Amino acid sequence: MKRKVLFFDRELIKNFWGHLSVLLTIFSGVILFVDDTPLKEKWFYPLGFTVILVLYYTLLWHNSNSLENIDFKIENTKISIVTGDLFEQDGLKVIAFNEYFDTQVDDKIISKNSLNGIFIERFFPSTVETLDDYISNYEFSEENILEKNTTRITGKKQKYQIGTVCLYDDFLLTAFSKFNDKNQAYLTMPEYLSFLIKFWDEINVVYAQRSVSVPIFGSGITRIKEHKNITDEELLKIMLWTFKISETRFKYPAQLRIVIHEDKIDTINLFEIKSM
Repeated sequence: MKRKVLFFDRELIKNFWGHLSVLLTIFSGVILFVDDTPLKEKWFYPLGFTVILVLYYTLLWHNSNSLENIDFKIENTKISIVTGDLFEQDGLKVIAFNEYFDTQVDDKIISKNSLNGIFIERFFPSTVETLDDYISNYEFSEENILEKNTTRITGKKQKYQIGTVCLYDDFLLTAFSKFNDKNQAYLTMPEYLSFLIKFWDEINVVYAQRSVSVPIFGSGITRIKEHKNITDEELLKIMLWTFKISETRFKYPAQLRIVIHEDKIDTINLFEIKSM
């Protein structure tokens, strides 16, 4: 287990002080009412209490580093950050596509190891044309349909605004990344922020009081220009911040669930996220 929280982390100390009053109350009750030994003979109690405090603080520190799931609220919307498989979540599951909604899994346009590639190969192993037809006939709003890239050789030519959503059964396909002439996925930071704001607005229209599960957008092979070293934790914080400033709110029992792959949980400090 990677140590993500420092032993003397400020928020951890603050959390500990919040528990200290309860421990002191219990300790005082034991001394005064449970043990009838004369007070002057109870010299060992302070020592024992100090040891208990150290052990308790160490336990809090260990647990803060071991967090894999947290729940909190943004206004009245329940937010869950969980470690697991996106495909095993209930409700709507979000799959990030590129701006063309390409479906060609060939490790050139779409990687077989990406969430996008896994989705297509798992649910459309030999019938990807069904998905293509569905997307082509989907009733996108006019503002989401952009120009056609007639010079594009491989892949689809119709381009969509990033953040556009296509509802397919219990999946939400979203146009996340832009593609350059070499079929490399990328976004600038302003485009990443624009995607998220647009995406939350689109979700607000289609979620129909169902929970929505999303990955950490940008944690895969998509390149964010001039921010190549940005971490998954930083991306997660940006997602939460844009959701907070958006007008999207989920009504009970629906919730927003952000799913982290188990291979990446050691790089994300959920204790800090929960303390934000």
